[in-house]
Amino acid sequence: MTAVPVVIVGAGPTGLTAATLLAQHGVECLVLERWESIYPQPRAVALDDEVHRILARLGLRDEFAAISRPHLGLRLLDRDMRVLAEFRRDVAQGRHGYPQGSMFDQPELETILRRNLQRYAAVTLRGGVEVTGLTQDAQGVRVDVTDTTTGERDSIRAGYVLGCDGANSLARASIGATMHDLGFTQRWLVVDVATEADLDQWEGVHQLSDPARAGTYMRIGKTRYRWEFQLIPGETADDYRDMARLHPLISRWTGDIPVAELEVIRVAEYTFRAQLADRWRDRRVFLLGDAAHLTPPFIGQGMCAGLRDAMNLAWKLAGVLHRILPETVLDTYEIERKQHARAMIKLAKFIGTAMTAGGELGSVIRRAVAPRLHLVPGLTDLATDSRTPPLHRSDLVVRPRLRRGLAGWLCPNAIVDGDRRLDDVAAGRFAIVTSLEPTAALRADIERRGAVLIRVRPGSELHRWLVAGAARAAVVRPDGTVLRADRRLLPRTIEAVPRTATRAA
Repeated sequence: MTAVPVVIVGAGPTGLTAATLLAQHGVECLVLERWESIYPQPRAVALDDEVHRILARLGLRDEFAAISRPHLGLRLLDRDMRVLAEFRRDVAQGRHGYPQGSMFDQPELETILRRNLQRYAAVTLRGGVEVTGLTQDAQGVRVDVTDTTTGERDSIRAGYVLGCDGANSLARASIGATMHDLGFTQRWLVVDVATEADLDQWEGVHQLSDPARAGTYMRIGKTRYRWEFQLIPGETADDYRDMARLHPLISRWTGDIPVAELEVIRVAEYTFRAQLADRWRDRRVFLLGDAAHLTPPFIGQGMCAGLRDAMNLAWKLAGVLHRILPETVLDTYEIERKQHARAMIKLAKFIGTAMTAGGELGSVIRRAVAPRLHLVPGLTDLATDSRTPPLHRSDLVVRPRLRRGLAGWLCPNAIVDGDRRLDDVAAGRFAIVTSLEPTAALRADIERRGAVLIRVRPGSELHRWLVAGAARAAVVRPDGTVLRADRRLLPRTIEAVPRTATRAA
């Protein structure tokens, strides 16, 4: 029986990201995927700069930039295509060095993720293999698989299993976890079109608040466009596979472009849901991505949440496997990520309801209120800010109960050395970010613990970040999250870094 430290079930963006991060930490893993090749249909189309930062950590900074395009933000339109409100994002560089929002084609993203994975000898990707069972004992997990072509059965021995196997997750069923409905279900038509013609539309997301049929439009590539329309009871996607019926829905954006110049790539029905698994781990099996949570698409966070899961868990699991972190750190994964995912799902529900619900009355309210939203102090910043909530308090997020501070937040990926940013300097290790000069004893302790010392200059972005958080020193984890922050650089600050915790990197 083949034995491997980590088996990853599913080779979508979440599974491929987890595998790459583990390989960067020197962990051998096997990725099992039921399909022989990349699923060709586009699904996810948007990500923010926090997740763009993760892709850069994988080594895909330039390759993702080549297949993506920044988007300007969000426009709220009424049924007559009049702009009710507009929220613009920074398309140059946000706090992490990337556009605050980017559009892309998921098959293209998966292509570069797979190609990048080939750089790591520690990872094996097997397609055409369906996982049929997971059985745990004290020493590991037996993974039962079936070859989808020959029907041949086999078993693999794994130290840990990461279930990145989607909404119908076998991994979730194997640990007895169930999805809890968070009270949002809508049926939508999803349409992807390719054309060489220029639609001459605003380069952002258009949200159509039409009480008869809500809709969304966005450009996702040089020649690729997506529309989503809420389905009326009794309708299905089959009703719109004929261009004669589909064209009236998209013609508000395509205008006089001949139908012959519009190539329909896909017409599909999706049920947008808000769901969260009641537990994300049982001993050696973890759930990531859609196996653990489903987010309505209104804020473009569905795929993003899965990549955040992988980023959170990979360095902890690597530390445990290398015997340099206690296994108890794995308990922090669900504590931190579950509450964050819940917050993003609630936000997506709120935005979706505000933009699409209420029928004619809702339309009247939006026409009256939306044009005045920019007058509400701070609302525009709230609507355009790509920053997501801090992680919940855990053994790896040390936050005082009476003040929030910087702990749990993602540290900005600011320039710290010439043209190098924090992630380039830290290189997957713990970092001590401080505006103070450490004593010789503290400096020696930082070196012993394998951490990176980053001194920030007065007036620099990180210095302003520390001041805003009422801190002068912060411990930043390998995933960029602040473990703790203090008003002084103290021995207890440095002691928050596990000794040799980053040796594997």
